[in-house]
Amino acid sequence: MENTNDNSGLVSIITPVYNASRFLEKTAESVFKQTYTNWEWVLVDDCSTDNSWEILTSLQKQDSRIKVFKNIENLKSGKTRNFAIKKANGTYIAFLDSDDLWHPEKLSIQIAFMINNGYNFTHTSYGYVDEEGNTIKSTFRVNKKVTYFDLLKRTEISCLTAVYNANEIGKFYMSEHARKQDYALWLAILKSGTPSFGIYQELAYYRQVKNSATSKKYKLILKHISFLKETQNFSTIKALYYTSYWMINGFVRYFLK
Repeated sequence: MENTNDNSGLVSIITPVYNASRFLEKTAESVFKQTYTNWEWVLVDDCSTDNSWEILTSLQKQDSRIKVFKNIENLKSGKTRNFAIKKANGTYIAFLDSDDLWHPEKLSIQIAFMINNGYNFTHTSYGYVDEEGNTIKSTFRVNKKVTYFDLLKRTEISCLTAVYNANEIGKFYMSEHARKQDYALWLAILKSGTPSFGIYQELAYYRQVKNSATSKKYKLILKHISFLKETQNFSTIKALYYTSYWMINGFVRYFLK
């Protein structure tokens, strides 16, 4: 895809950083290798205690498209992403966590897909890698279209694959809920009437870190019910109804693949 230097096609990549020194340079490498070059990368250090900040300032010196900021207090990932979104200048808002990876053509394919079809919200299939970067599990394949009620039943949109057009639908921000801030954001966009369209091709790679909270979803059933009640104003019965779908799809996704 041919790129221009004006903001009409600018992609703002949003990345919160906390003690990410182990993986940050590999993540940066996947951004630098993007065939779509009209991007800015907004990284916010959330009071890391390792040398993440030193890596960020070094990256900024390497490429003028990189913008780095540092929180004065630890705000957690949701508020940190929101700060980055406020600083973003792009038409498109994309998300990439500090330990995840992108396929080199991820942005080229996804932005072309959005422009050619007039889509304002999209996501892609993605793979899994371990801490050493080795492929694990099978690719998580997405559906062609996802609505609000679809996402309540199946957590299909992953943060490292999502892109939305801020010029067309406005800037949407993360929930300040303790968990699942990105999931709440996707639900908010979908609930506004903007569906998300999926790209079947695997264009991103989620890093599965040992002992991470997201690797133990079977323990999060009660928290998921609370999340739906608090963020979607669901009754207990309605929250249980959608959580049952979430549990079944989650079981298939994480234990049978």
